[in-house]
Amino acid sequence: MSKLPKVGTTIFTVMSQMANEYGAINLSQGFPNFPVDERLTEILRQKANENVHQYAPMGGNPVLLERVAEVIQQQYGRICLPSDEILVTAGATQAIFAIIQALVAAGEEVLILDPSYDCYEPPVVLTGARPVRIPLSDDFMPDWDQIFSAVNSRTKLLIINNPHNPSGRVWKAEDLTKLEELVEKNPGLIILSDEVYEFITFEQKHISLNSREKLRDCSVIVSSFGKTFHITGWKVGYVVAPKSLMTEIKKVHQFLVFCVNSVAQASLADYMKLVDVSELGAFYQEKRDFFREQIAGSRFRLLPSEGSYFQLASYEAISDLSDLEFTRSLVTHHCVAAIPLSVFNEDGRDQKLIRFCFAKDNETLTKAAERLCRI
Repeated sequence: MSKLPKVGTTIFTVMSQMANEYGAINLSQGFPNFPVDERLTEILRQKANENVHQYAPMGGNPVLLERVAEVIQQQYGRICLPSDEILVTAGATQAIFAIIQALVAAGEEVLILDPSYDCYEPPVVLTGARPVRIPLSDDFMPDWDQIFSAVNSRTKLLIINNPHNPSGRVWKAEDLTKLEELVEKNPGLIILSDEVYEFITFEQKHISLNSREKLRDCSVIVSSFGKTFHITGWKVGYVVAPKSLMTEIKKVHQFLVFCVNSVAQASLADYMKLVDVSELGAFYQEKRDFFREQIAGSRFRLLPSEGSYFQLASYEAISDLSDLEFTRSLVTHHCVAAIPLSVFNEDGRDQKLIRFCFAKDNETLTKAAERLCRI
């Protein structure tokens, strides 16, 4: 009998396979197609010739942990103890799995805000806990009345994602204030904050839970080197949490992966001395603006994109097909791959919206836009 009966092949794999089959431009799966910073590849080349090929410490390369602590202090004003409050993980997905396995017990409840990324629910189910899916409002911002109503004595964890995938929305200061009120009212509640797109924001700036003193002691924050430095295939991320929670997370981490790729960690430790993460938003804002300009003449209606490297678009003026059918048709008839939004909702709610990834070089975005404007 399956322990995950509702889990099949992810939509990201399906659409990427279809893109390959039909020779389509792949704006579905969230990965950049432009070159990595040459400084990083040069550091990697150098590290490959050094003695960094054996197991790294379980918690992470000490130099890399120090670098992460420095960035957190510079960006958010939080002072972390590198060895006690930061953990290097094999990507954000492994981090989320380890956190849920460590902190959630059978019979407890975990609140997930829909539309939500597909890696949140399976580890909850595997613990024997109950996932409770709560829809965001129509503008993809948190519905605090519903959230407050859903928390009860069995609620152990609330998973939030900010900046949000798939909508690209960014929480406002008043949302963080509401979150503080929620925690104050429910002292045993833990917040798992997925902030992998934290440095990819535009006009509406991201407010990290790292910067909120009232939330630090009850929050576990997940970040991603893969998203920040567009090296998604390296699968390296990190977790920030108070020592009391981190101790439990490390117990799971050590038996899940033990440690993370040593060469990648050593390379990132050196690279972080050279880069300013605060410049990343401007880089991706240019990508967003370029893509929006290119498809301005199409029949798609573009929704706000305040962060991440995703753009939601309504196709209501184009077709009555479901979003699943429309994305398949988009590949087979127009050779552009996108992601249907309904797969992020537990109830499959179809709002006639699809998600494009604009983390591509301008040539790819231009070619895709030309095809989209012909629809």
